[in-house]
Amino acid sequence: MKMREAAAVNIQDAGFTNGNGSKIDSEMLLENVHKIAKQYFDGARGSHDWEHTLRVFRLCRRIGSKEGVDMDVLLVAAYLHDIGRGFQDASNGAVCHAQKGVEIAIPIVSAFPLTEKQKENIVHCVRSHRFRGNYAPQTIEAKVLFDADKLDAIGAVGVARAFLFAGEVGARLHSPKINVEKAAPYSKDDTGYREYRVKLSKIRDRILTKSGRKLAHERHDFMEQFFKRFIKEYEGER
Repeated sequence: MKMREAAAVNIQDAGFTNGNGSKIDSEMLLENVHKIAKQYFDGARGSHDWEHTLRVFRLCRRIGSKEGVDMDVLLVAAYLHDIGRGFQDASNGAVCHAQKGVEIAIPIVSAFPLTEKQKENIVHCVRSHRFRGNYAPQTIEAKVLFDADKLDAIGAVGVARAFLFAGEVGARLHSPKINVEKAAPYSKDDTGYREYRVKLSKIRDRILTKSGRKLAHERHDFMEQFFKRFIKEYEGER
């Protein structure tokens, strides 16, 4: 945690201006945000590590190019969206990583050479990206980030991450005698199948953009077939 907290004090070393909204070098901005954000993932769990952020970044770039977004806002937010995740994991879910991310992001974003509207939008993107969060994405940039983050939770990568997370919290492979809807998160019954039932199976219907929905349908179908097969193999039927 010391590294994550300390990262914020290194903003001025990144070469930003005083944030007066003047024309910026987008490539340089992203390069420096990349360096700042990455510091918050030292020791991160594999299911929500820096590689997850990079996949979300790539999906944002892909979807955002088709949705007419402010790419500076979107891509900066993509790098910053999970900077609070380590605090949620360390607290076994007691801390909301989106809200913690906002607390960390505000002083970081204040140093960016962007307009106040852009800065507010970035913070909104971080605040509203969580599936179980209390804030709905309002801007197109926030909607794209929400979709990209959720797309990385379904499909082949989503299945792999579900089981990776289960291993991180000490969950068993499957708990067939447990009602997964009532199983406790961060427990031995917080299995990959539970994650599929309580969250991943619902993601497709929560996607907000047209471009995101096209990707979500294929990923959902693959994931659905996987878990049907998983249960049959677990029960010895295949």
